[in-house]
Amino acid sequence: MDWPVAGNPARRCGLAYDSLPACNPAVKPLSNLSIDTVEETTFASLGLSDPLLRAIADTGYETPSPIQSAAIAPLLAGHDVIGQAQTGTGKTAAFALPALHRLDLALNKPQILVLTPTRELAIQVAEAMQTYARYLKGFNVLPVYGGQGMDTQLRQLRRGVHAVVGTPGRIQDHIRRHTLDLSRVTSVVLDEADEMLRMGFVDEVEAILSHTPKEKQVALFSATMPKPIRKIADRHLRDPIAIDIKSKSATVSTVRQRFCQVTARHKLDALTRVLEVEDFDGMVIFVRTKTATVELAEKLEARGFSSGALNGDMNQALRERTIDRLKRGLVDIVVATDVAARGLDVSRISHVLNYDIPYDTEAYIHRIGRTARAGRSGEAIIFVAPRETRMLRSIEKATGKTIEPMALPSETDIADRRTGEFKNLITATIEAQDLAAFEGIIAAYQQQHDADLGEIAAALAYLVQRERPLAPRLAPIPEQHSRTSQRDTGRAERKRRDGGRDRDSGRDNGRPSRRDARSSEAGMVRYRLAVGREHAVEPKHIVGAIANEVGLDSENIGRIELFDRYSTVELPEGMPRDLFQHLRNVRVRGERLRIALADGFDENASEGAARPPFKANPKKAKPKTKSRHAKRKGEKKDKSKNKGKRAAAGPAAGGQSS
Repeated sequence: MDWPVAGNPARRCGLAYDSLPACNPAVKPLSNLSIDTVEETTFASLGLSDPLLRAIADTGYETPSPIQSAAIAPLLAGHDVIGQAQTGTGKTAAFALPALHRLDLALNKPQILVLTPTRELAIQVAEAMQTYARYLKGFNVLPVYGGQGMDTQLRQLRRGVHAVVGTPGRIQDHIRRHTLDLSRVTSVVLDEADEMLRMGFVDEVEAILSHTPKEKQVALFSATMPKPIRKIADRHLRDPIAIDIKSKSATVSTVRQRFCQVTARHKLDALTRVLEVEDFDGMVIFVRTKTATVELAEKLEARGFSSGALNGDMNQALRERTIDRLKRGLVDIVVATDVAARGLDVSRISHVLNYDIPYDTEAYIHRIGRTARAGRSGEAIIFVAPRETRMLRSIEKATGKTIEPMALPSETDIADRRTGEFKNLITATIEAQDLAAFEGIIAAYQQQHDADLGEIAAALAYLVQRERPLAPRLAPIPEQHSRTSQRDTGRAERKRRDGGRDRDSGRDNGRPSRRDARSSEAGMVRYRLAVGREHAVEPKHIVGAIANEVGLDSENIGRIELFDRYSTVELPEGMPRDLFQHLRNVRVRGERLRIALADGFDENASEGAARPPFKANPKKAKPKTKSRHAKRKGEKKDKSKNKGKRAAAGPAAGGQSS
């Protein structure tokens, strides 16, 4: 199992964003946007600087997403902004580009501060900012999060940085140490504010904002707008402009929708398997960038699939020629961007495959609308990386439909498919061709060599299939965990998250109850934590600590039960030994977790006893440094052991410093 990236959506509170001005009369709501309003907007028309436009062009993006079109202009004009939009809508560029546009490169001090709920998001935002600033000479951005060596961050801060992106816990650590100077910050971004609330970071966010200048621009982005987030907006934003990107709610009812969870590096192999097995007539594959259309089309051609590219860089004549070839069956697959595929109406399109997950739900609805035209049925498949599961849920919520999981075709599936096609080819050839001359050749060969007809036929079949073996040997694709738990939302999910507050949770007296001793769900292991109600611990603190410190998506954290002096939590089986040892030293509410198996754990057990059946992502889950609460001596010792090695990443612990 690969532990997914943290990023579970908070439960919607039912607040309509249009009601926000009632609690803050200064808020100026914008008209709600649909994706159709964005077609005429370009990045150049938004007033961004040339170096930023060059970087955007390099990425291959053609037009701004709705949230980008709505937010960039007011941010460039100096307004504070409250943006309500789902994950995956392009919020990073929406706040990063204006902040970079206003940046003073001559001032080598933090001018941009971005707060994120998880280390994975911090890294992602920092990487995106570095990409957008590739033509801003001398620009430096520093991701700051728990689990990474403090010394590494201190060295970079001493050298000077223009932007800091980090989790609240570690940012606060630097503020306490007086190692992070926020006095020259001009832009503050609260990214996924509702997620920071859910993970218990509100107090930390408030404390951090109090150390920033009064004269600054603040951008707050959140999928939902619960009361604590509204209060932060009221206190820290000045006359903000409110932007609400509403989603369309209807999809084509005759489209069957499926998703396949696959990492980016295995997408091409996964696509090849799907194309081998799916019975399609014509297919449109959607990618995000213009360059990706050409690259993917060429790779598919090399693998034997007739395909062509369709993007905004192609002139109208070439685009029309590509569409015409699709209509006539000269190509079966078109790899396209959203803009290039607008208005595409080809009756033989039976499948739409989202190779890259779309920016937003409207784009998804537009994409799958390319199939099932004129009342016909169609198929829609979407590739989802582990960190994109939140966007998948947003699509389901907007469309009102459940997208069913899809298993990747196996070697056996492909062999069966190829064998069936081969048999059909034999049948069609017998029916349509005059084979008398070939029968004579086979008869002569049989008589001359006294060969069996079956052996001759088998030899001929072997020769035919050498270029495309009927039983191929495929490169392995690591299995990704499906979202079965995601289907169990509602009451059961809430009960699990709030600590399972029911019959036995309040009566432990320091002893495990019968409920505490019951077996875990399949694939889960119960652990005991040395923190409980006596330490003012809540389930959100435990979720935040585990999600951040080991990079585990909160949706994969199982039942949490609180007792007076300890707690229990269910985690996926096969936790790597180094993560286990790291979690023992993580502190929540000032107390070490001292994690152990609920039914007893031998600290001197052999490595083999804890050997996992999977590899964790080293970027997310291999902490090599001790927590910030370790003694200085311990930190120096750890540093000496790992001299010359890259420090591994790790986030802040559940609303606490990390």
